[in-house]
Amino acid sequence: MCFYESMRVKLLWPVPVVLLILAVGCETEPYKQGRWLYEEYCGNCHMENGSGLAGLIPPLAGADYLARENLRTACIIRYGLEDTIVVNGQTYAQPMAGIGQLNEVEITNIINYINQAWGNDLGYVSLESVKNQLQSCRPSR
Repeated sequence: MCFYESMRVKLLWPVPVVLLILAVGCETEPYKQGRWLYEEYCGNCHMENGSGLAGLIPPLAGADYLARENLRTACIIRYGLEDTIVVNGQTYAQPMAGIGQLNEVEITNIINYINQAWGNDLGYVSLESVKNQLQSCRPSR
């Protein structure tokens, strides 16, 4: 093997490794912060698997409400919910406290995590759409 060929082999060997790192890096868990925030703020009531708490707390896994009112979830996370809510044909009346300390990016990440977790396939919401939604549902003072 001549010098040129040995250098080419030495230079090319990292390419597959770099491609593997790039392919595995973010894509193995695209909503990592959303998952962590969900587990920290939402999982105690809605359960780690999104199943909710029988008759008291609505499920998020397979929830028809999320498909219909996906962006409204931002308002519920930030400001809470006092009203009843119907999810998968069942009415839930348990109030939910808002989580006012979460910023718009964190709320967006939680929603995007929920939208793809537990078999949900509800697409991606943008930060801009969450900001607009939060502006429209801000309580009057």
